[in-house]
Amino acid sequence: MYQDNNWNAVQGEELAGFLEQINPVDGKYRVSPESTQVEWRMLPFYDQVALIRVKEPSWSNKNLYIYYLTDQGNLFRLNGTSPPIHEVNAKAPIKVNENNVLDYLRFFCFFVRGEEGPFYIAESMDDPNMPQEMDETTRSVIEGTIRPATFEGMNEQGHYLADAVVFYSNALFIANFAIQPTGMIEMLDDEPIAADLPVRIDRPVS
Repeated sequence: MYQDNNWNAVQGEELAGFLEQINPVDGKYRVSPESTQVEWRMLPFYDQVALIRVKEPSWSNKNLYIYYLTDQGNLFRLNGTSPPIHEVNAKAPIKVNENNVLDYLRFFCFFVRGEEGPFYIAESMDDPNMPQEMDETTRSVIEGTIRPATFEGMNEQGHYLADAVVFYSNALFIANFAIQPTGMIEMLDDEPIAADLPVRIDRPVS
């Protein structure tokens, strides 16, 4: 999820200018033009909003990426809560359709977090965000459980319906979602399918 190859590097003066705007991130993460990597990509459910990710080798947590949405020069820090996403959805505005609704679901569930981390849409063992180090039993349980998210049509209210396997904390759930055209997402139902796993998704955003 958002680890694919559609990223573009920010360099030179643009990089320096951007880092000046955000340094230090959240008042605690230092960034510098010499070492910090900044990349951006467009998102299919917005016309002109880009996702920016920031990585600095000196941060103590090597898995930490800092993310922003940028809309016409305004930055919205994706800090694991839903308000920045809903604010951009209203302003941009968001444009959900049958072709991009699963992309939006993946995005939302990655960036809106519970106390135990992301509600990660788990679809394939080839996903670099999935835990890599695990014993054979755990691997076969996870592999036998996860599957691609599916679009299940619309309901009478005009909401998009989707089914997905969610990896949250150390457990896997099958979940049904309703996604509104405004970008609000409701989990209608979730059923635990594997609990007490010895691994979890370790992809911090703050």
